[in-house]
Amino acid sequence: MRWKKGMLIYNENAGNHKLARNLEGCLPVIAPQIDEFLIMKTKEKGDAHRFCLEYGEEMDVVFVLGGDGTVHECVNGLSPLAKRPLFGVLPGGTCNDFSRTLNIPQNVRQAAEALVNGKVRPIDIGVANDVYFSNFWGIGLVSETSNNIDDQEKNRFGKIGSLLSAIRTIGDNDGFQFKVEFDGKQMEGEALMILVMNGSFIGTNVLPFPMLNPDDGKLGVAILENANFSTFLELITMKREWSENLGSNSGVTYVQGSNLTIETKTPLDVDMDGENYSSQTPAGIKVLEHHLSVLTPS
Repeated sequence: MRWKKGMLIYNENAGNHKLARNLEGCLPVIAPQIDEFLIMKTKEKGDAHRFCLEYGEEMDVVFVLGGDGTVHECVNGLSPLAKRPLFGVLPGGTCNDFSRTLNIPQNVRQAAEALVNGKVRPIDIGVANDVYFSNFWGIGLVSETSNNIDDQEKNRFGKIGSLLSAIRTIGDNDGFQFKVEFDGKQMEGEALMILVMNGSFIGTNVLPFPMLNPDDGKLGVAILENANFSTFLELITMKREWSENLGSNSGVTYVQGSNLTIETKTPLDVDMDGENYSSQTPAGIKVLEHHLSVLTPS
């Protein structure tokens, strides 16, 4: 592929000090494909979002080299635009979950080669209370885990750091009362965690719901009902898959929908794509079908 105008946004703090190697891997591959090439470095939180809002409509393609937080910022900067460029994700962070959903190689040079020689795929984007997400929206255990994770643990241990944080968190979590409305149907009860999913990975773990697809116009909704740590471990370590016909003793309910409302008895903090927001429940969530066009391997 060749483009007239393009931009690369990179986060110098992502990826455990591998920035120089990552840039050396991707720039020689991408630069020859773009006539006018703008390279932007993020210096603080919010920069990637601002760069996409400011320059996105001028570009034919926007690449991001960074972790899931930088990808999330770019998705929120590109999604409101009237003219949205192609979007290419280069895995430069700790987990790189959404790039895994798109089957992008985790070596940055291989990823760059796969994208410039790849294909265009329209994907869905979720939006909750005017904030966009590409991978997931979550409350309960997932949000508490994100709040409690130690930065040094995350940098040293990656997904294991997230698991250690989850182990610390689950003992203090008594569950919450919820009501979920989706596509005209309703459920209520007590849960430990609710995940609304567009992507297939969290913390590099593939989620055990094989019907998840980021371009089918639907969001997956998983409700972990029982404060049962063995069930949670099976969920995040893919020890078993659940289908739409879940047993009553599984502790997990899975449904799909395109328009949701989630309420809780008391307001709960929300996590989107691993980023904690000041927003809380209740939340109105919907899917924007084929909202962004991403580059993926052929």
